[in-house]
Amino acid sequence: MPVLNLSRLRILYELNRSGTLAEVARVLSYTPSAISQQLTQLEREAGVPLLEKVGRRVRLTDEALTLVKHTGVILEQLELAEAELSAAQPEIHGTLRVASFQTVLLSILPVALSVLGQTHPGMDVEITQREVGPAYEGLLAHEVDLILGEEYPGQPEPIRSGIDREDFINDALRLALPGEGPHSVRPVRLADLAEMSWALDPHNSPARRWADALCRRSGFEAKVRFESPDPLLHAHLVRLGHAVAFIPSLVGAAHLEGAQLVSLPGDPHRTLFTAVRSGRSKHRLVEAFRQALAAAARANPVLSPVMELSA
Repeated sequence: MPVLNLSRLRILYELNRSGTLAEVARVLSYTPSAISQQLTQLEREAGVPLLEKVGRRVRLTDEALTLVKHTGVILEQLELAEAELSAAQPEIHGTLRVASFQTVLLSILPVALSVLGQTHPGMDVEITQREVGPAYEGLLAHEVDLILGEEYPGQPEPIRSGIDREDFINDALRLALPGEGPHSVRPVRLADLAEMSWALDPHNSPARRWADALCRRSGFEAKVRFESPDPLLHAHLVRLGHAVAFIPSLVGAAHLEGAQLVSLPGDPHRTLFTAVRSGRSKHRLVEAFRQALAAAARANPVLSPVMELSA
């Protein structure tokens, strides 16, 4: 009786998750033809059809979906076993693959890496810069082991099955104004800035949706002259007097010298978090990284606002 091959099951599992043979090939570092050959062999092992043609794409059969469900359980159990084995080791060693967005890379991660270098010298951390959506895709595809994400007020991240999320800091969101020049006003309300030039994140990003909603509640649409996902560019434009912007405190502390930082009505915060696959949440590499990150977040300097807007 043929034995199902776990590597081939993983290909089927990834095909169900990503939807295309080309994406499976990219994630697992195969050629598309090799993926097709492995799936054909898996069908022989299973003894039932697993794929059916739908135009130029393929669709998983009911039998294939049954295998996918069981494969998910197997993969999680393997990670749980790895976590238990890591707990039995006298020292923490190995590589943790991390995906993070920019503001954490600029402010907290370097401090966390210094902490880990002192406390766990046998631990290596590999870092890739990705926004939250693509980072989750990499996590689910096993391309990375842990991601750092952000959640803005009124913009909740979807709850994902098989994911362990842990919040580590609430980061205040501030209004940043130039210290001098035509944009260096002292507003009483947010609506007083309706005619100013704004630097905001791109459309449909969580940060932009939050910013747009905040401005609309104040009765205006922001005149966005500079649209970029780069918070350093926002800060630079504010510092040079070309725009006003909403800036997270973690960015402002190091990159807004000479600018005015203003508290917003209701004191909004974004939540920063880590997420891992549930089976890996108790792995000592993950636990050590989360502890170092929390320590670095607590030690991070934050600029105090110079004034506060009324609602």
